[in-house]
This record gives sequence, C-alpha cells and structure tokens, in this order.
Amino acid sequence: MSLDLKSFIAYVGKRNPNEPEFLQAVTEVTEDVIPYLNRHHPEWNDLKILERMVEPERVISFRINWLNDNNEVEVNRGYRVQMNSAIGPYKGGLRFSPTVNLSILKFLAFEQVFKNSLTGIPLGGGKGGADFDPKGKSDNEIMRFCQSFMTELFRHVGSETDVPAGDIGVGEREIGYLFGQYKRLQNAFTGVLTGKGKTWGGSNIRPEATGYGLLYFVKEILGHNGQQLDDKRVAISGAGNVAYFAAQKAIDQGATVITLSNSTGTLYDPEGFDGDKLDLLGTLGRDLHRYTETYPSAAFHSDKKPWSFPCDIALPCATQNELDAEDAALLVKQGCFLIAEGANMPSTAEAIHIFQEAKVHFAPGKAANAGGVAVSGLEMSQNWIGEQWTREEVDRKLQAIMARIHTTCVEYGQEDGKHVNYLKGANIGGFIKVASAMKAQGLV
Repeated sequence: MSLDLKSFIAYVGKRNPNEPEFLQAVTEVTEDVIPYLNRHHPEWNDLKILERMVEPERVISFRINWLNDNNEVEVNRGYRVQMNSAIGPYKGGLRFSPTVNLSILKFLAFEQVFKNSLTGIPLGGGKGGADFDPKGKSDNEIMRFCQSFMTELFRHVGSETDVPAGDIGVGEREIGYLFGQYKRLQNAFTGVLTGKGKTWGGSNIRPEATGYGLLYFVKEILGHNGQQLDDKRVAISGAGNVAYFAAQKAIDQGATVITLSNSTGTLYDPEGFDGDKLDLLGTLGRDLHRYTETYPSAAFHSDKKPWSFPCDIALPCATQNELDAEDAALLVKQGCFLIAEGANMPSTAEAIHIFQEAKVHFAPGKAANAGGVAVSGLEMSQNWIGEQWTREEVDRKLQAIMARIHTTCVEYGQEDGKHVNYLKGANIGGFIKVASAMKAQGLV
C-alpha cells in the first residue's frame, strides 16, 4: 500500500482541528518520510506506522490550583503529551508560558521524537507545561505553583517512564521546586527530571548544551564543505540560554557575532560581541537597549529582526515561526549561506522552501538543537550509575553526538553532487529508528 501525502495531511488535519503548529510539524516531516516509505518500506504502511506515530500514546490535562502572595486562588491548566516510547522513556521539556496550548505541545512532542532518535540515546519523545506566566511572580509564588503542578503530574512520570526537563519559563530554579515536590510525594531520590543543579544530580554543561551543540553542528556542516567558522559573520536571535551560549561558542571558534534579540527588538553590534560584552548582556535581563550606553557603536532597533543585517550564518534561537518568507528571502539576497535552528521550528514552511530552492545549508532544529536533550540523556546515564562526569568528558560526548547526528543527516539527505538536504536527512534518519522499533514491538 502506498500513502498519498495530500490525503495523509488532510487526515491529520481533520483529526486535529485548530492545531496549526502540530499540523505544520507533521507536514514538515511527512513531505520527506512518505516518499521514502513508499519507495523503501511500503509494508510499513500496512501496519499504519505513520498514522500511529502522529497520534500521541497519551495526553494528560489537569487543573493546577495555587495561592498567590495575596492569598488569592489562581487556576491554571497543565499538560503532558507522551508522544512515543518505542525506543525509550518519554523525554522532553516542560514549558511555562501563557502561550502554551495543546497544539504547541503536540508539535514539540512530535519533533522531540525525531530529535531524541537522532541522538542515538534510547529516549522516547514527550513535552508538557502549563499556561502559567512566571514573569513578575515572586520566588514563593513560583515555588507554590511548581509544587501544585508536580502534585498532579507525579503519578505519570518516573525515571524509567517519563523524564521531563526544562524549556521556556522552566530553568534550574523551577526544576528544583518540581524535583523537591516529587521527592516528597514519592519518598525517593531518582532521576525523574533533568536540568537539575550540579550539587544534586545535575550534569556539567547542561545549561550550555543546546547552544554549544548548535555550534558543533554548524562546525560539522562547514567542515563537510571544507570551511571553518573563522571570520564568518553570525546573526543570532534570542537572548536566553541557547542564544547566549551559541554566541559564546561561536566567538570562541573565531566567528563574529553581530546580533542578539528579544521581544522588544534587536541589538546590533557591527564590531561583534566578545566575552566582556556577553558578560554585560548577562546582567541586563530584558533591557538589551542599555548595552548601547557602554558601547555606543552598537544600536538597538525596536523595529528590526536580526535577519535585517548582512551575515554569513543565521541562527534563529528564539521561538517557533520567528523567521518568515520575507526574512528568508532577505537572508539569501544578502549572501547568508547557512541557517541552523537553535529553537524548535523557528522557520516557517515558506521560509524553508526559499532556503531549499536557493540551495543554502538549512539545518532543522530536530538535528541542530539536539545538544540539550543529548546532555539530558547523559544526565540520566550519570544518575543511573551514580556518577558525575567532568565538564570536559560531557563536552567530548556532546561533540561526538552532534557529529553522529550530522553523519546520519548526510547519509539520508545526500542529494545531487555534494549538497545535503539536512531537513530530509534528519526527518528520515530520525523516523527509521522509531518506526523499526514500533514494528518490532507489535501492535501496541
């Protein structure tokens, strides 16, 4: 039996109405996977492997009641999407943001399945969170919310069942409160969460891992084409952990990083950031514009994106669908030849089409930003054996994982000549491992 792409997308859309982000993620994957399936594994279509893969194994939704500092009752909604456990326990972050909804979490969980598969670590895919906004909340309010959240979630997670981590709005502080409540409820010190503090079960370089891994993947792409990062101009969006540590690693490897951004605008430094400048940015929080008080040659643009400035390499590290077709066309016109996603699905489908038509190197988030979950997987390994590896050892393992992901993408994405379709390679390479496990385990 052969699958028809348009019919399959229509089927998914009908079953998941009003979920545009999820449908976008499924479309991005199946455009590559369905032709591969029909050509190489038509027998998997009879088992409805793909139909099963786009359906979460379990979706949990729950109410979260908590008291604010005025002793007023607040009510939020929490979720956990347990997408696929064919190759290991569910693994994926928790996001606390007022923008959280089921469509976003399903898209993130679906992407996570492929990302985790590509790492080579035995991890399934999941995602969760709540429509809670931590901005402006006191530490005590965040603690009470996290404790209430975990009081509902704890019965569905565990070190060999589902291992959440952090995401937007969930950092080491929140992971600590969540872990403490789980420990109190279960009376057990286990590796139920990753992103823990280094003194209580966490891994070295976990905060840096996504940004560092992104640059290791970029380095692999450049090396595959006989190039280096030296003297390349790099535009980065975002100002959180991923963007900050991507900038740090890019600078360390000889690149000139010219932009960072947040929701208020873009900071452009034509001379490039250095270590001291990044240290200053780390103290400014959301007030990026204050950077220009110390470095007047820089400019803060409230009306421009990072892609407005000529660069060789673009690293979108903020949020989904931040880079649209207009941005993509401008990047290509100005000579940008490599785009690597530090965020999850930050490029729209139209933008990706422009990149692929122009034959520039486009590395999707499921491959390029897998460093975070890779080190989360390494944290789980350290928890299981009761060890903590050195920073250097974890970094070596991270570099090896990113190189392995690149090799997989080349294997399945090699097209005419030397050009590699990294999106195709990541989609097919991530799919095969999960699909094979699903077939082996029967109709479950």
